[in-house]
Amino acid sequence: MLDTALWLLPVALAAGFVDAVAGGGGLITIPALLWAGLGPVEALATNKAQAVFGSATATIHFIRRGAIALRETLPAVLLTFLGAAAGAVLVQHIDAAALEHAIPLLLIGFALYFWFSPRVSDIDSHQRIGHGAFALTIGLGVGFYDGVFGPGTGTFFAIAYVSLLGYNLRRATAHTKLLNFTSNLAALLLFVSGGHVLWQIALVMAGGQLVGAWIGAHLVLRHGAALVRPILVVVSIAISARLLWEQLLG
Repeated sequence: MLDTALWLLPVALAAGFVDAVAGGGGLITIPALLWAGLGPVEALATNKAQAVFGSATATIHFIRRGAIALRETLPAVLLTFLGAAAGAVLVQHIDAAALEHAIPLLLIGFALYFWFSPRVSDIDSHQRIGHGAFALTIGLGVGFYDGVFGPGTGTFFAIAYVSLLGYNLRRATAHTKLLNFTSNLAALLLFVSGGHVLWQIALVMAGGQLVGAWIGAHLVLRHGAALVRPILVVVSIAISARLLWEQLLG
């Protein structure tokens, strides 16, 4: 198992970087874990265990740089945690494959929005809803989705921050990582209680996540929308293409 874990180390590094910038690192790690022979629930659980280190690293970096408003984000953090925990409980008892049919179309739509909308920039725009409503809808809903399924979670959070709260893309990415960390942690705790995490693999991959996430978070603060916008578009389309391909093969 150690040989498998070492092979997955650079995979985790790449995923940590992608996650810190745009989300979607699971598109890299989950197929790799399945290819390594893990079952679906084991792969999802082990992925959460290694991803929590990357999302924590990026979040801490953004907090230290003053890019996250912790007080106003607290309601979203709490409801994201509850949603992800509920989703992680549910996925251990049901088949979540039905979600795959809707997600690619949503992500393609988001990719087009990120590429063409003038709201997606380094300048804050008009806020459409309050932080309480955001927490109740986006925090709870996307957190639940992340606990059940996962691909595209970072994109969903980012699009919500930009389109609903009017955040610029640098600020949206920073707050997205805090909610990503929250949903990863909540789901992980539930998977740990179910005994589904392969820790030898997860902890080796965590080393790659730490390095990749630090590099990604550093570049987000330096380059802002010029870096994040194209990567978000590419990741969204890549996730959509993979899910659609799996549907065709299935």
